[in-house]
Amino acid sequence: MEKQIILTSMVLFMYCHLNLASSWTVDNFLMTGPKAFLTYASSVRIGARRGIQECKHQFGLEKWNCPEGTLQLSTHSGLRRATKETSFVHAISAAGVMYTLTKNCSMGDFENCGCDDSRIGQTGGRGWIWGGCSDNVAFGDKISKQFVDALEGGQDSRAAVNLHNNEAGRLAIKATMRRACKCHGVSGSCSIQSCWMQLAEFREVGNYLKMKYVQAKKLDMDKRTARAGNSAVNRGDITHTLRNIARTELIYLEDSPNYCVKNQSLGVQGTEGRECLKGNKNMPKRDRKSCRRLCFECGFRVAEKRINVVSTCNCKFHWCCTVKCEKCTQVVTKYYCV
Repeated sequence: MEKQIILTSMVLFMYCHLNLASSWTVDNFLMTGPKAFLTYASSVRIGARRGIQECKHQFGLEKWNCPEGTLQLSTHSGLRRATKETSFVHAISAAGVMYTLTKNCSMGDFENCGCDDSRIGQTGGRGWIWGGCSDNVAFGDKISKQFVDALEGGQDSRAAVNLHNNEAGRLAIKATMRRACKCHGVSGSCSIQSCWMQLAEFREVGNYLKMKYVQAKKLDMDKRTARAGNSAVNRGDITHTLRNIARTELIYLEDSPNYCVKNQSLGVQGTEGRECLKGNKNMPKRDRKSCRRLCFECGFRVAEKRINVVSTCNCKFHWCCTVKCEKCTQVVTKYYCV
């Protein structure tokens, strides 16, 4: 029962893509569990938020721009849709939790965990051996599963798809790791190197999973099977289907709703009122088309607004030892879908 309390808290970020009515948040739940689970609670909470923040970065100029920052719980089962976007939310959230747990482990924040030293001293390749402090992804993977995967207790197709996408998110952490090395030898000759594996920046994980989102596969299943409830037959069907799909790929069951139009029952905010970017040559190609994508393709026009933005300027260093700045007002032009 106690374990379930802390596990229930993870529902808050796994289903945070929904429009939610409950006032309970991640902080409320994570602070109610037993000490054994509170050991990792802070890392889980931070990891969940890290995932959602990265999601909002990756989809900031898309019609669907990820869940809101307040991670709340929905009890409306009809809102649980296994769409392409949901697959990304599950993957990036699971990745965020695993990433944070792994990072904190390597930094010595947990008494029972430290660097992965299982291969230290072994030859890794020509001219280098394993050494240093490799990030302990095995630990992060294990604890992340205990918190995240435990939410999917059902036997239906959605639960199986969610578990698959959780795993794809954790595998993205491993796929983006990089080898770091330090030279050894007389006078820095680098006759041999000691190397270790370290986590990439989380932005790289986000970029990796965004690519997987673009390539996500819709499962070709009988509609009756996809809608079925918890049954051994249904779970057997989905398990058979998943055998032919790589564990690193994102998958989904249902087509996405129309994200142009606001739909409270589906948690869709629509694009009316959204800011877009007026294209220029210095922007990435996809960003240059944001006004067309968010406004024109959704039947809206682009409205130009001039806004006064106050910022610090003309900063000067005064001996000793302060920096004094002025407040400058600049008129900035922004564009919105109306």
